[in-house]
Amino acid sequence: MVVSQISVFLENKYGRLADVTRTLRAASVDIRALYIADTTEYGILRMIVDDPARAMDTLRSAGFTVSTTKVLAIAVEDRPGTLDDVLEILSANEISVEYLYAFVGRSSADAIVVIRVENPEVASGILSGAGIRVLSSREVYGI
Repeated sequence: MVVSQISVFLENKYGRLADVTRTLRAASVDIRALYIADTTEYGILRMIVDDPARAMDTLRSAGFTVSTTKVLAIAVEDRPGTLDDVLEILSANEISVEYLYAFVGRSSADAIVVIRVENPEVASGILSGAGIRVLSSREVYGI
């Protein structure tokens, strides 16, 4: 199971992040998780939102450069060592992690980890087979 992540290219200028959040707010799109990777000149805002299609349309209409990426979202117990367990499984199966970020949801004691890998479908099957709970897009967007 894979989840759509929205990526927005942002110039490092005063107010650009607020422009994104204001645009999504006006469209009633709820941000579930976000992460910003930046350089001195620009940043990439990565988000999980409750309605990726509406977010994409709204942001593009507002002039933002936007793309989607398929990522995995897994639930792990919020305790020391559980992320290491997941990474050991991926490593043992020669699956490289490009990046990841995590958050704690409202409806569970589990931490949610968003993972970008080259082939999320394959990684999903491997993790599920190892007993890791891979979340559906419906579960993640509803968090």
